[in-house]
Order: sequence, then structure tokens, then C-alpha cells
Amino acid sequence: QVQLVESGGGLVQAGGSLRLSCAASGRTFSSYAMGWFRQAPGKEREFVAAISWSGRSTTYADSVKGRFTISRDNAKTTVYLQMNSLKPEDTAVYYCAADADRDRLDYTDYTIYNYWGQGTQVTVSS
Repeated sequence: QVQLVESGGGLVQAGGSLRLSCAASGRTFSSYAMGWFRQAPGKEREFVAAISWSGRSTTYADSVKGRFTISRDNAKTTVYLQMNSLKPEDTAVYYCAADADRDRLDYTDYTIYNYWGQGTQVTVSS
């Protein structure tokens, strides 16, 4: 069992930065691949970024590539999402998620994740 708690959301102007954190409970955190997803009002949940259990492999949605960076600190059982050059279209509730399968080739599908946080709101004003 893993419990996830996101923090770091807020209101920021376009071009600004935010860093989201996702703190995980449980001693098996390092066994999980981690992902960030977002959902804007009236839209489906979409993939943002994912990181392998070791941290050696990362994947990004095209819409955030070059602006967002996912990282993890297994000693602190925390995964981060550094968001730079934010745009109004980045406005959404951001969720972190944990997947127990360490051997997947694709972590972009939200239906594969076992555990989810409650989400944190990110609002980017123009």
C-alpha cells in the first residue's frame, strides 16, 4: 500500500515556475515507477511525465518536453515535477501516481497506475 500526497500547486503568471512534490508513504517507494498526470475542467486526464523506479529513465508528454523535469529522491520517498515557462494551457489539477510494475515499457497510460494522490491545483494566468 502506498499513500501519495501532492503539494506545491498555486497561482503563477505565464512564464513563471512551480515545483510540485509528491510525498509517498511506505518503505517500498523505490520499487514503484512514478507518474504525473493532469486534468483540466471538461477534459480527460492526460499524461505529463513519468520516471522509472531507479530514476534512470524519464518520459515526457510532447506538450511539456523541455519545460518540465521529473525527478525522484528515493531516500525521501518523494517525486518532484519542476515546471518552468508555464503557459495558461498548463492550468489543471496535477496528480501523482505510482505503478508497481517495474518492467513496463510505457508509463503514459493512466489506467495502469495502482495508487493516486488527491491532486494539487495549478493555475497559470495570462
